[in-house]
Amino acid sequence: MKLTKTFKAFFQSEKSGGLLLLFVTILSLFLANSIFQTDYIAFWETNIGHHSITHWINDGLMTIFFLLIGLELEREIYQGELTSIKNASLPIFGALGGMLIPAGIFLLLNFGTATQNGAGIPMATDIAFAIGILSLLGNKVPSSLKVFLTALAVIDDLGAIIVIALFYTTSISFLNLALAFAVLGVLFIFNRMKIHNLFIYLIGGVIMWYFMLNSGVHATITGVLLAFVIPFGDGGKKTSSYKLQHFLHKPVAFFILPLFALANTCIAINSDWHEGLSHPNTLGIILGLVVGKPLGIALFTFLGVTLGVCTLPKELKWSYVIGAGMLGGIGFTMSIFITLLAFNEPEVITFSKIAILLASFMAGLLGFIYLKFSLSKKKIKHT
Repeated sequence: MKLTKTFKAFFQSEKSGGLLLLFVTILSLFLANSIFQTDYIAFWETNIGHHSITHWINDGLMTIFFLLIGLELEREIYQGELTSIKNASLPIFGALGGMLIPAGIFLLLNFGTATQNGAGIPMATDIAFAIGILSLLGNKVPSSLKVFLTALAVIDDLGAIIVIALFYTTSISFLNLALAFAVLGVLFIFNRMKIHNLFIYLIGGVIMWYFMLNSGVHATITGVLLAFVIPFGDGGKKTSSYKLQHFLHKPVAFFILPLFALANTCIAINSDWHEGLSHPNTLGIILGLVVGKPLGIALFTFLGVTLGVCTLPKELKWSYVIGAGMLGGIGFTMSIFITLLAFNEPEVITFSKIAILLASFMAGLLGFIYLKFSLSKKKIKHT
């Protein structure tokens, strides 16, 4: 399978970014449980303009991450794996199963309880971590597996974004929401008028973000909406979409996501931390990510192929699909992000984060070991 230059650049940035995420997470956990604990945790809680540093990262900088996700999704729709229903159906079915089954497992344990709002937590996949682990397997990984996992994770993120918009919005200010969509409408008109000045769209995006922030709908949704009004054209190097996407790869992978990881994994782990693992909430997260993800992804892709809706590429064996499903259980970024929206109680948030870290570690390790023994020992040359 021939890989496009854009996909290769994306895969390489996510690969390195995933390994960096692993390093900063370990560093953050170490500092949060060392002699620097008090100062380190207090730093992230420092108020700037009535909001903590962590809040600005989660509601501000993460909008840029969602903008990149939106641009990647747009490119996949116009030029990549999602250009046709036939190509897109396999990862779409996989992503659908990878969201519904984990959420179902979580609700099975938490329905009717105070923590049922966390059903969206095990639905997410961390692209950077998943691709980072896959990259450790070297050139034994077939292109079809790389593309399947990447498309799966991108669609999964879109699903998580929809879940955030629908289920994690509390009180809505319809005036601010209307103003945000009015700005979006103006930018869409600029797009149809073939105005390609990127600065105009970015300024409009900041204004839209402000109104969205005050609307009650999570402000990061702005990033995805903005991505789809930035002119795509023919997708070439001279287009606004390509320039912005290419520019954002490294800042997101090497600055924004590591910063998010540092701010949100400064968890002070007490001696009784393991007691929270028996709670239905933490069990739901762990089982959802470690068991639900591979089960849902494998089951739904098999169902799609059996019904004749999807086709399995020649290079992509069923054992590889199961391995991709295991790596899909690495929730991390999006799972932590949804945790912060789902819960208000510090103790529940802490235990949820610990569950996400444990589940993501188990999913990554199991996926790596499984694929290491499943993949052909023969090295593959990618064109």
